[in-house]
Amino acid sequence: MNEAEQLAEAERNLCGLVSGTARLIEDHVRERAAKLGLTAPQATALRELTGPMTLRELSDRMSCEPSNATFIADKLEGRGLIERRAHPQDRRAKQLVLTPEGRSLRERLLGLLSAESPLGALSRQEQETLRDLLLRARGT
Repeated sequence: MNEAEQLAEAERNLCGLVSGTARLIEDHVRERAAKLGLTAPQATALRELTGPMTLRELSDRMSCEPSNATFIADKLEGRGLIERRAHPQDRRAKQLVLTPEGRSLRERLLGLLSAESPLGALSRQEQETLRDLLLRARGT
């Protein structure tokens, strides 16, 4: 096997591992979300709502289109988990803010997500190294 074939095989193997790990994580999120009566995208939104943020910021964090984030935010707002408030610096924008019920559910969700996580076998340092390597592979 020549060097180009070896590199192609190594990349193929790595792509398979990354895809497989992503599926494991998605399944994990879906299963844990269902225990709380949430969809996986709703759980992802709650996980990413670390503080007040715009829909654009949420969609960036969720790696989805703003229209998808809007749909998810509408559902969370309908359940009383978030509310839209005026943005303090931009009167044209709204911020998404967790309600007390939303904060409580988010804490329960984070506990469920960390339990038996597919990435739980990695130490904090290993997770940071993996993050850094994936960011480098993305060119960011």
